[in-house]
Amino acid sequence: MSSSTKNNQIGPARFAIAIHSLVWLAQSGKLLTSSVIASKVHSHATFLRRVMSQLAVAGIVETKEGREGGYSLHVPADILTLADVYLAVRPECLDFLDTSECGEVGKQLDHALEEIMNEAEQETLKLLKGYTLEQFMDKIDFSESAYLG
Repeated sequence: MSSSTKNNQIGPARFAIAIHSLVWLAQSGKLLTSSVIASKVHSHATFLRRVMSQLAVAGIVETKEGREGGYSLHVPADILTLADVYLAVRPECLDFLDTSECGEVGKQLDHALEEIMNEAEQETLKLLKGYTLEQFMDKIDFSESAYLG
């Protein structure tokens, strides 16, 4: 991922890892372990398991425990929207600014900024609802052996 891509990232960092992981699951069509997925998406296995846990709670992936365990895609790629994934991995609240000790003006600033960020998130969700995982995958050239290997 180029530095300009990282600087332009919208949404939680978990979103990109979630999308990459789901693409791998959809491409494989089978159960994959967290270590296999983590190596494919260049993530630490512990972080990946946290992301996959959120996707499992949302019903997007299925988990199988034990020695032969792993993850599989539960929602078909042609139905799963990028908004579904975003909502599954986003933080519960957007606590990006703590103005609790800034007095009344600080609280007003916090409230105004929160309104704008919520509006931005709603616009983002509106856009993401227009793309399924399958449509996203159609933009990728899977013939590169580096991605499949």
